[in-house]
Amino acid sequence: MAIRTYNEYIESLKAMRPNIYKFDELIEDVTTHPATKRTVEGHAWTFKAAADPELKDMVTTTSHLTGEPISRYLSIIQKPEDMFANSRMKRLMFHLTGTCTGGRCAGWTALNAMFIATWEMDNDLGTDYHQRLLTWLKDAQARDITISGALTDAKGDRTKKPSQQEDPDMFLHVVDKRDDGIVVRGAKLMICGVAAANEIFVLPGSAYKDDDADYCLSFVIPRDTEGLTIVETRHPSDERDLEDGFDNPITEGGITQAFLLFEDVFVPKERLFMCGEAKYTARAVMSFIGPYRAAIGGCVAGQGDIKIGSAILTARTNGLSAKVFSDKVIQMHINNETTFGMGIASAAMGKPHPSGAWTCDQLLSNVNKVHVATLPYHTSVLAQDIAGGIAETGCMPSYKDFQSKKYGHLIQKYMKAKHSAEARTRAARLVEWCTIGGGVPGCMHGGGSPDGAKLMIRAMGDIEKKVEIARKLAGVTEEIPDPAAK
Repeated sequence: MAIRTYNEYIESLKAMRPNIYKFDELIEDVTTHPATKRTVEGHAWTFKAAADPELKDMVTTTSHLTGEPISRYLSIIQKPEDMFANSRMKRLMFHLTGTCTGGRCAGWTALNAMFIATWEMDNDLGTDYHQRLLTWLKDAQARDITISGALTDAKGDRTKKPSQQEDPDMFLHVVDKRDDGIVVRGAKLMICGVAAANEIFVLPGSAYKDDDADYCLSFVIPRDTEGLTIVETRHPSDERDLEDGFDNPITEGGITQAFLLFEDVFVPKERLFMCGEAKYTARAVMSFIGPYRAAIGGCVAGQGDIKIGSAILTARTNGLSAKVFSDKVIQMHINNETTFGMGIASAAMGKPHPSGAWTCDQLLSNVNKVHVATLPYHTSVLAQDIAGGIAETGCMPSYKDFQSKKYGHLIQKYMKAKHSAEARTRAARLVEWCTIGGGVPGCMHGGGSPDGAKLMIRAMGDIEKKVEIARKLAGVTEEIPDPAAK
């Protein structure tokens, strides 16, 4: 099968068993329900772009397994240029949708992480996990499916390891092993874009030791598999009637997060890529955070572009030139290109893995994560500053009030500035969406916490090497050890 069309993608979701809930309501059709249809439409842009001659090369590539054209979201990173292309694609997706395509990008990173981890397990242990992954991946590419990635466990008492929890279900774990597969129970929480996904790629949530072997799992399952209940989380955009005019400015994009509740879910053996191999959980997690934290710089730069554009658009409707805000706009550009460029640098400074995959530079990826946890917020503040109180204080009347037969004409009269009231309101709503509303991406904790990234930076910063460089340059001949070292 070739790369799917928009209609084929939509029909694939309609054909799935309903198992997603929100506000205690079963969502019968994720493609039409107000809570999920925008994230579906956002992800559908990956298929629209693949059919667009001007965008096709941005979102597709060639499979190294079959030589056939495939979505970049189903590809293996084999050289730094593959990562460059991924970062550009993620920035593009924000331009097209206003928000992220988490139901594809996290899944792409997960399959790349396990491409490396399964190769190492097979090489060291004589397992056949890597071959299983390749067989599944060829099929996934042929079907051109969307895949979300699931790492985060409920975790329970943070001071205790998985095997020490009072309730073992706080981390997803094996409850039964069979000849044809395993049965798992537990949960994965805050998982992005699940409603837009055909399948879910599960990774271990952390690096584990042998006494937590039951929690060392990786597998992929259909999103509608039996025993899996999905609950969409509440979102800032839920406070508005999503069907109404410009109150929700993004019609073809939307971030959704979900709780995945596994109640004795069967995982077939051929879809199981790790089961108890604790030593390789660290490799799986590290192989995930490297490309994820590199490419997220492209994501936030993409939305930063929208923040710049919508803030200046709002200012222009007020009659103000961009020149008035020159220094602020320059700083917004610096913020954007810092995260984007740091991700590109991480890819460029990476190295090949024996499996044939390309690994990003971990130090630079984690430095990028720290920047992503700070710079986009600064960009949001500047966007709000430029756009004015109309975009930041929550003081705009609703679309229904704007259209009121009783007083709507007065609302429109007093909302008018240099340009029409509707143009001004639409522009300001987009600023609001990007900075304090439903469009804000997970900058602080998406892809892990900044404190976790700082721990990685401390571990990889190699202070002693830098001290030795300084000692030689300064002409110090005696050893100057760290007083804290024993």
